[in-house]
Amino acid sequence: MSLLLFLIKVFIISFSGAMQPGPVTATAIAIGGRNRYAGILLALGHASIEFPLMVLIIIGLGTVFKSNKFQIAIGFAGGAVLLVMAVMMLTSLRETSSTQATGIRDNPFWAGLILSASNPYFLLWWATIGLALATTAKGFGIWGFALFALVHWLCDCLWLQALSWASFKGSSLLGPRSQRIILLICSVALLGFGLFFIYKALNTN
Repeated sequence: MSLLLFLIKVFIISFSGAMQPGPVTATAIAIGGRNRYAGILLALGHASIEFPLMVLIIIGLGTVFKSNKFQIAIGFAGGAVLLVMAVMMLTSLRETSSTQATGIRDNPFWAGLILSASNPYFLLWWATIGLALATTAKGFGIWGFALFALVHWLCDCLWLQALSWASFKGSSLLGPRSQRIILLICSVALLGFGLFFIYKALNTN
């Protein structure tokens, strides 16, 4: 397989993964309501975890992410983090103006970092699908691996920025009440993901 065909494959797989609903996508919509560039900052926070993770997986730590004990620990930790974020977002709804709301919505970079590090399915993806892609990329040499990492990240960045931009444009047209409804939906989504992560951790054999 040529490097070009491989990168096309990476783009398709990565973009499909980026489009899956999850905590990061919900947060991109929530933060995007007041920051049109939130998606890029979220993607940068995501990359700060993802790029080192790619290297760690290549040197043999991928099997650690597949272990039940690791998945249980990350499931509980990730679930707890998401529950805290959901509460922070719900608390911000009590502000009289969306521009006064504080908390995680003011820190998209850190939100991207924390949500990525605490998502067990993100780590499991890299221990399986990501490992296969990274191993192939390694065969193309250091520049091939670098292009693989860049293409994969660009998929995340483009999708998250599209979501945050759409949310921002929508917020500029919607009134405060509609913005609060959108934030409420995103908060409930994070709450649901948090409870789901903990549930899965409790039922991991």
